Amino acid sequence: MKIEVFKSKIHRATVTGADLNYMGSITVDADLLDAANIIPGEKVQIVNVTNGERIETYTIAGQRGSGEIVLNGAAARKFSPGDIVIIISYAILTPEEARNFQPVVIFPDQHNKIK
Repeated sequence: MKIEVFKSKIHRATVTGADLNYMGSITVDADLLDAANIIPGEKVQIVNVTNGERIETYTIAGQRGSGEIVLNGAAARKFSPGDIVIIISYAILTPEEARNFQPVVIFPDQHNKIK
């Protein structure tokens, strides 16, 4: 048996853009992805603290050091620049693996830089 567990979180990042005409996904500064142990193409859940919306999509690595958090495609209708979001990834582990697993949580500042 395997279970899905919390793997990584970028806690309270600030949305910097929303691009309705881009083909889906979320673009995240590559420095934030690396720090949170999230890889490009990984499925993530995004929680909009500002308005309560929740979506699932996949990540695209943005420019390093840019601080960018951009919602692309249809999600751009649910997220606006300035919104506060939590980006969460999950892993599928055995219960034994899960008992010893330590998730990664990062806390970017208001400019999406790692504190």
